[in-house]
Amino acid sequence: MRKPNVLLTGTPGVGKTTLGKELASRTGMAYVNVGDMAKDGELYEGFDEEYDCPILDEDRVIDELEDKMNEGGVIVDYHGCDFFPERWFHIVFVLRTENSFLYDRLESRGYKGKKLQDNIQCEIFQTLYEEALLSYREEIVHQLPSNTPEDLERNLDQIMQWIEQWMKDNN
Repeated sequence: MRKPNVLLTGTPGVGKTTLGKELASRTGMAYVNVGDMAKDGELYEGFDEEYDCPILDEDRVIDELEDKMNEGGVIVDYHGCDFFPERWFHIVFVLRTENSFLYDRLESRGYKGKKLQDNIQCEIFQTLYEEALLSYREEIVHQLPSNTPEDLERNLDQIMQWIEQWMKDNN
């Protein structure tokens, strides 16, 4: 494996896709938005009426990604993380956003009612950070603030440095 596998996770609206696409552009690594991949491949097992969204078929997602993950050099972007095999990732970044920013971002995406409130609560209670800590070795899980364009630049710089160091140490 010449390049590491990186997981970007966090509540919807925290900036995973923006960060992931820019990281892929700067590193030449593969970028996988699991939501887009599921949509393109129809990797669903039903529809959740309450949240007005499809239900991911996690087993099919894993089957779809397995070979690519074994090659390395993949940036995976998804709001959940507990179903991915632990062996896949060398580092996990949980993006965090202050609620005032997050509320506006989600509302602008058309989130409302229970879906909006549940996602805000998910962020308040650090649900996805806790999920990451339970799913991966604590030393590879890191929280990053994702409120402003300056945060984005800092996060890009920090992750780029980590990737470069990993490549020096492992090649």
